[in-house]
Amino acid sequence: MASNPGARCCTIGVKHEGEAKGHVKSIGQISTYFSYPEDKQTETAILILPDVIGHEFINAQLIADQFAANGYFVVMPDLFERDPIPLNRPEGFDIMEWLSKGGPQGKGHGTGQVDPIVTEVIKEMKEKLGVKKIGAVGYCFGAKYVARFGAKGKGVDVGCMAHPSFVDAEEVKAMVAPLSIAAAETDQIFPAEKRRETEDILKEGTLPYQMCLYSDVEHGFAVRADMSKREAKFAKEAAFLQHVQWFDEYLKGKRDSAA
Repeated sequence: MASNPGARCCTIGVKHEGEAKGHVKSIGQISTYFSYPEDKQTETAILILPDVIGHEFINAQLIADQFAANGYFVVMPDLFERDPIPLNRPEGFDIMEWLSKGGPQGKGHGTGQVDPIVTEVIKEMKEKLGVKKIGAVGYCFGAKYVARFGAKGKGVDVGCMAHPSFVDAEEVKAMVAPLSIAAAETDQIFPAEKRRETEDILKEGTLPYQMCLYSDVEHGFAVRADMSKREAKFAKEAAFLQHVQWFDEYLKGKRDSAA
């Protein structure tokens, strides 16, 4: 494993203030949040793969709007078939049971359920929405699918992750998409030994990569940080800018795409 499975830290945090500027509509049966840049271009897009709180969480929608404000067409699908985890679930909530038994017909939220959702959304983006290049950013749960779809021929040209969870080492090894990772100093899901394992995998490969470690923050900071805390606010905003710069260089730039 390049990161550990999820835990309670994947479900706690602070709801942010703000009003979403995008809108929710469907891709097939998949509820999806869309946010457009000022010029309405769709050729260069960012696919946001959210954490377990889902695509209707205002924090995630505000992030999508921020990417749109930086010139990207943004698509953020419901990965959980209308079964996300509400923010700040009680101590006894079992995220692994939700992962294995949640969703329609109790099929869970594993790769067998999520891969087809991401595949359908990427197909729609490329065939019907005018998208030519896709950057994907995954927060916590969503990071696994940045790795999976950043492999050759899977559709993601450039990848970013923040505090990843559930990611397998083999998924990282298979990536060809340039990858930027924002990591938290305190993170039982992506602790120091997993960061180093991931670094070892990346430096043995050929894809461009970057990993930034932010002090005084915990797992989930890039989405659910307490913005009243100066260190957390800075780290959240810095991680966002880290990813914008990565997409500007490898997605908007003239480098070869991976997909």
